[in-house]
Amino acid sequence: MKNFLEKKYVQIGVTAFCVIAASLLFYFGIFHTASITKGLKAIYNILTPIVYAAAISYVLWPLIRFMEKSIIYRICEKKNWKPSEKVRHGIRMICVIVTLLLFFFGIYGLLSMLIPELINSITNIIDNLPRYINNIEKWLTNLLKNYPELEENSSMIFSTVTARAETWLTNDLLPKINLLVASFSTGFMGALVFLKNFLIGAMISIYLLYGKESYVAQGKRLLYCLFSTQTTNNIIRDLQYVDKTFGGFIIGKVLDSLIIGILCYIGTTILNLPYALLVSVIVGVTNVIPFFGPYIGAVPSAVLILLVNPIQCIYFVIFILLLQQFDGNFLGPKILGGSTGLSSFMVIVAILVGGGLFGIFGMFVGVPACAIICTVIRNGIQSRLEKKKMPIDLESYRDIDHLDAKTLQPIAPSAQKPGSDSAFKSYRKIQSKASLMSREKRKMNGEVEEVSEEQKKEENK
Repeated sequence: MKNFLEKKYVQIGVTAFCVIAASLLFYFGIFHTASITKGLKAIYNILTPIVYAAAISYVLWPLIRFMEKSIIYRICEKKNWKPSEKVRHGIRMICVIVTLLLFFFGIYGLLSMLIPELINSITNIIDNLPRYINNIEKWLTNLLKNYPELEENSSMIFSTVTARAETWLTNDLLPKINLLVASFSTGFMGALVFLKNFLIGAMISIYLLYGKESYVAQGKRLLYCLFSTQTTNNIIRDLQYVDKTFGGFIIGKVLDSLIIGILCYIGTTILNLPYALLVSVIVGVTNVIPFFGPYIGAVPSAVLILLVNPIQCIYFVIFILLLQQFDGNFLGPKILGGSTGLSSFMVIVAILVGGGLFGIFGMFVGVPACAIICTVIRNGIQSRLEKKKMPIDLESYRDIDHLDAKTLQPIAPSAQKPGSDSAFKSYRKIQSKASLMSREKRKMNGEVEEVSEEQKKEENK
């Protein structure tokens, strides 16, 4: 009795302590949000190299796996040679180093090709801006020469816009040049910090890539230690789905955008459009964003070309529309292997919510993140329906009024006449399908049920 009371009092004390601690944390979280945010930012700044290392490892792992399994180990199989454990470790280290070198050489080559061209393009735009404005004004005058009223109105609007732009440059931009210099200095220091964290993350990624299997095994062992077997199996299954959806979408989308950028450069070069490389970079980078990306990249690119030649701007818009049709209907599905399973409405919602919360990065990862969340919710719904012994598939709930409270079978819509053929056929079709699925599930569970010939004929009908 004494032990029971002591145990009861211990439980009450632990419960009271947890309630008080949770209340204090809740109070602190509400009234000290700034302190919590500052602390989280400090922790993130400390762990930034590790975050970069994890991201680099995640991106480069498919290439390392391809080099090992599809090249080196396949050659070993043809030579009938099975590498020892030490040799396998050596192969892994060689693949990691070669992959990182290719990664850095790719970044260096891309920057060495883009940065000089981008600087020349921006310098050219600034130097020739007055001439571009005169070209647009002449083009509008020639276009509207047969419409005097429209010509006069367009000239007034154009003059007003030009005057306001000059006023902004003179009165607003030039006095704030010191602030711009300070901002540039801050941005330069931020770039140095990013470069430092990126290089440290690249070095840490060597260890992550080298011992990936051991880290994954340790994580699985920890999960099985903390949770039940079934719960851990569900967690591992969900994580595998997250890796397949998230990783496949991101890597596929980057590859798709790279191909679109190259095709855009080839097309703009053939059409002899100005700023071909700059426009192609803008189109390729913004194409990473689903749905809205092509439009985000096409608008500033069209404005740049419009400043030089309005007719070429029309050619560019037509070319971009054709290129995006090719990407959306052929190239994108081939690379990404189909959609993420989201409807068009959910894709738009995911992009808007992700962009509103996390900016451009949120617009990029919003779609796969939403697909993962929807899948987790869908799995939870199916699990609950299975426990209630109700139909799981979505088709069982189409064109029905409700489920019978006793049999849990679909009931025909009340809008149809109970005695009509359409109501009877719809009801019998849904009932037969639900009955067949229920019987298949019982067979899988080892339960045997005799089915009469009449029931088989009804289900076949």
